[in-house]
Amino acid sequence: MLRVDKATGTLRRRAMYHAIREATLVAARNSEVFRIVHLSIQRTHVHLLVEAQHKTALARGMQGFKISAAKQINAAISKERGERRRGRVFSERYHVEILSSRRRARHALAYVLNNWRKHREDSGARSSTWLVDPYSTGCLFNGWKQLEGRLTMWAVPDGYLSMFVWLPRTWLLSVGWRMYGLIDGHEVPSAQVSRPGR
Repeated sequence: MLRVDKATGTLRRRAMYHAIREATLVAARNSEVFRIVHLSIQRTHVHLLVEAQHKTALARGMQGFKISAAKQINAAISKERGERRRGRVFSERYHVEILSSRRRARHALAYVLNNWRKHREDSGARSSTWLVDPYSTGCLFNGWKQLEGRLTMWAVPDGYLSMFVWLPRTWLLSVGWRMYGLIDGHEVPSAQVSRPGR
C-alpha cells in the first residue's frame, strides 16, 4: 500500500487515474524482475499486487514506480491548478505483505480488487453501473465468479483505458489462489488476514 500526502487530494478522479496509469506503463517497460500484476486506486492510497524476483528487485521496482507516479501526479495537479506543483506525493514508505499461501493470495486479490466496496466507493450513481472498480485493474482479472463459464471478459465503455499490468507468473497468483474459490464482484473485503500457511 502507498499512502499519499493530504495536499495531493483524492486520487479517485480521472486526472489521477491517468497519471498512475502512465506510471504503470513506465514500470512495465523498465523491468521483468518487478511486475505489477494488479492495483486499485482509493482516495488516499494505492494498493498494488506485485511479483518480484528478489528483495532488491522489489525495492528498486517500488522506488521507480513511486518516482514515476509522483512526477505524473504533480504534473496532473499542476495542469488542474494552473501553477506548477512540486514536492512530496507519497507520505510514507510502502507497506509490504509477502503472500505465502493460497488462502493469503486469494485474500489479497479480493482485498485489492474489491477495496472500493470496503470504502463504499461503489455507492455513487456512476459507480453503480460497474460491477468492478473502474479505478482498478478489475476489468483485466479473469477470476471473477461472474465470468465463470464465459469466453469473454467484461465489456468496458468506449474511451476507457486500462492500466498496464503483467499477467501473473507465480503459481500462487495465477492458479493456487483459485483453490479457495473465485472472487465475487460483490464481495466486501475485510482487513483481516488469515494465518500463514492456511
